[in-house]
Amino acid sequence: MWRGICLFLPFVVLGGRLYSELTGVLDDCFCDVESIDVFNNFKIYPRIKKLTGKDYFRYYRVNLRRPCPFWPDDGHCSIKDCHVESCPESKIPVGIKSGNYNKYSQAPSEIADVTECEQVKELGAINSTLSNRSKQAFADWARHDDAQDNFCELDDETSPDSEYVDLLLNPERFTGYKGPSAWRVWNSIYEENCFKPRSVYRPLNPLAPSRGDDDEEVFYKWLEGLCLEKRVFYRLISGLHSSINIHLCAEYLLDEGWSRSVWGPNPQEFRQRFDTAETKGEGTRRLKNLYFLYLIELRALYKVAPYFERAFINLYTGNLKEDGATKDLLLQVFNEIKSFPMHFDEKSMFAGHKIEAKILKEDFRLHFKNISRIMDCVGCSKCRLWGKLQTEGLGTALKILFSEKEIQKLPEHSPSKGFQLTRQEIVALINGFGRLSTSIHQLHSFRLLLDDNR
Repeated sequence: MWRGICLFLPFVVLGGRLYSELTGVLDDCFCDVESIDVFNNFKIYPRIKKLTGKDYFRYYRVNLRRPCPFWPDDGHCSIKDCHVESCPESKIPVGIKSGNYNKYSQAPSEIADVTECEQVKELGAINSTLSNRSKQAFADWARHDDAQDNFCELDDETSPDSEYVDLLLNPERFTGYKGPSAWRVWNSIYEENCFKPRSVYRPLNPLAPSRGDDDEEVFYKWLEGLCLEKRVFYRLISGLHSSINIHLCAEYLLDEGWSRSVWGPNPQEFRQRFDTAETKGEGTRRLKNLYFLYLIELRALYKVAPYFERAFINLYTGNLKEDGATKDLLLQVFNEIKSFPMHFDEKSMFAGHKIEAKILKEDFRLHFKNISRIMDCVGCSKCRLWGKLQTEGLGTALKILFSEKEIQKLPEHSPSKGFQLTRQEIVALINGFGRLSTSIHQLHSFRLLLDDNR
């Protein structure tokens, strides 16, 4: 079906030297690049962009002051555009300030002895209005949430260092933060957390000195010999890195004037990171890993749709009309995702011997959790914000994929102790996927821009 659409929309098929190899079926999948381009750019991107602008998804609570746990802190970036504008709580919708206690729009099923008016009051915007019985039920859910297998080192939302950030007022863009501090973060992620021996080096950033073609050949021969799960892990991290780099190239600091800074696309920076010739083919691999990551998170959204489709689940901010519109838009996104026929099949992962599969899954989880901790080592506050959010978004997607049985057992009309998502996880999941959708959309924009400059 989607291949047929591609035949009638030739202008979206990537061409030219830069994209000459970015085509066809992706490794470890049954989906092709062209189908994803059409589906994302015409179906998903317009809706996900609108959804992430809704109040429920624009406010993210984060601790940007947590110390780096792995090496002495470099000190925060002094570049003015690295600064994050926190949002005073007076500006936060009252329903969001109520935190995880307000995940649901009605009380748990066992609280049947309260009147409708009392229910409304108990599930109001602030925690102090909750009855003791409701508080106990919510506390039980929270304890279960904390006991689940999280893939990320989550921030403590009750910490005095945690603050609300308006994501629309703090967009992801290149701030000027680069050099040894930025490189050490990614180097630590790849060299110490991607299931690889230290003797095997991954191909370096094209902006850094190269170790030579032989090292690339050894690396990819080693990578192809890995089991599916470990190969998937590397591709997820590479895809996340590629997505972030595309955002920075698309919103590059072009002019740092006295009155205001100017951002816009930087084609030369994009070429250095992804051009087939300038990266010796490595750029194409990076972009394919972006598409692979997109499919993984798309699959997670497909799997978690039943969680949100239940009538009593409400994306609560306190504005009932706005909340209804937000949920309707989210369900529209889910319906589009269900129409896409070529999802990643995660059933092939961790499908071997039960004990070995359990050990491998735990290693997978702990490696990714360690990467989420490395995000506290990013020196630029704005880069740290978006790094933490996108890492938590991917971690939430992995949590969903590994909770299929629990999601299938969800009761229709009441909460379940088998699977829960906090508001922070929901916000990170949707915004993280929104960033991937934006990356693929921006690839099309760069193609047009580079073709014009040829």
